[in-house]
Amino acid sequence: MTMHVNKKLWTLAGMLAIFSVFLSPLSSAKEVIGWVEKVTIHPGALELKAKIDSGAKTSSIHCICQDFIEKDGEKYVSFVVTNYAGKQVRLERKIERFATIKRHYGEAQERAVIKLGICVAGVYKEAEVNVIDRSGLNYQMLIGRNFLAGDFLIDTEKMYLSETSCQVK
Repeated sequence: MTMHVNKKLWTLAGMLAIFSVFLSPLSSAKEVIGWVEKVTIHPGALELKAKIDSGAKTSSIHCICQDFIEKDGEKYVSFVVTNYAGKQVRLERKIERFATIKRHYGEAQERAVIKLGICVAGVYKEAEVNVIDRSGLNYQMLIGRNFLAGDFLIDTEKMYLSETSCQVK
C-alpha cells in the first residue's frame, strides 16, 4: 500500500511541475504591446510614435541637428526632438558612450548614446538610446530589446494597444 501511495505522490508531483512550467509565463504579467506604440520620453514628457523592434539591441531617437558640447570635462549632446503633432522639446544629455551600429544594408555607423527616460504601456525605465537622424524612416523612435526585456510581449498584428502614462521616477 505504501508503494502505491508513493507512486501516486510522485505522479502528482510530476504533474504539478509540468503545470507550473505552463503557468510561469502567465504569472510574470508582461504587458502586451503592438509593433507600433505611442511612447513618452522624459525629461520633456513628449509623446512620440515608436516602432517596437525586438531585432534591434538598442533604442534610437530621431533628431536632425546635434550639437556636441563639453561641460565640466564631460561630453554632452544637445538636440531638439519634434513629435508627430509638431510639439518640440530641447534635450541636453550626457553622452554615455559612442556605439557602432550595423545598418541593415551592411554599413556601420557611429552614434552617440545617452540615457533617457521612456514610458511604454505604463512601464517607465531609464534606458540607453542612440541619437540619429531618422527622417527617412516612418517613426521618430525605435524601441529595442534592451528596453523591452522582461516586461513586454509583442503582438505583431496590432498597433497602439497601450496608454503612455507612467509613474516617472
